[in-house]
Amino acid sequence: MDDPTESIAVEGRTLVVTHPDKCYWPDDGLRKRDVVDYYRRMAPVLLPYFRDRPVTLHLFPRGIGGPSFYRRSLPDDAPDWLRSVDYVTAIHPHRVRLPVVDDAASLLWLANLGAVEFHLWASRAGRLEQPDWAIFDLDPGEGTPFERVLHAALALRERLEAAGWRGVAKTSGGRGVHVYVPLSPGHTYEAVRARVRAISDALCADHPELFAPAHGSTHTGDRVTIDAAQNGIGRNTAAPYTLRARPGAPVSTPLRWEEVERGDLRPGDFTLRSVPDRVREIGDPFAPVLESG
Repeated sequence: MDDPTESIAVEGRTLVVTHPDKCYWPDDGLRKRDVVDYYRRMAPVLLPYFRDRPVTLHLFPRGIGGPSFYRRSLPDDAPDWLRSVDYVTAIHPHRVRLPVVDDAASLLWLANLGAVEFHLWASRAGRLEQPDWAIFDLDPGEGTPFERVLHAALALRERLEAAGWRGVAKTSGGRGVHVYVPLSPGHTYEAVRARVRAISDALCADHPELFAPAHGSTHTGDRVTIDAAQNGIGRNTAAPYTLRARPGAPVSTPLRWEEVERGDLRPGDFTLRSVPDRVREIGDPFAPVLESG
């Protein structure tokens, strides 16, 4: 019996979705076609964050319960219209063709490949050594309730505003929160990482009951660490609006600060099923990170 396929028209291209009925989230009744449809619906709001940025794929070809792997290089069978940028690694130097997702057709071609999650660099093609985002990855310990993560995000916002920085928050899609700060051109990863670490150290000193230093074991207790190492060339962070391969099909979802202040939101509130309607109702709270810092 032939495997079923579906053809979809995207931006003048015809894409073939293979195995559209393959179950990706067995407990939630979500299939591969739901993933492709989600990314098709979200492409207009999602793609501005992807533009010119290398992307690392987290592929789950048999669904979230099956084997998975990360892929940072362009697949050999990628169509010639799927853009890439060359990067020479620092350790054991070799050239890697990094995929760059500039359009909905590229996004959906990779989703059909099994890419459930998309993770982005903080810098763009043409200046890969110069990040234009500073990323504060708020990483909760195993005993940290989400309310404390939200309190930590608010304390970080206060510290950033005192330094003249403007941060924008999103859920990680897991148990954490990411706060991004847009940067003007010309910064190095080393300088940004040092600044993020300095702010983290200051928060640990001012709020020792809330923040823990990010060294050694960072996943114990009920405090929050800030992973400054996310600000490094070749490192990548869950993209705004990417799906996450966790029960419930959560989405890494931008937040309004008043939602963070209210303190009653939970990561499970934002899913494949709910986020498109949320964006239609409230717009995109993450748009300020696309502006120059």
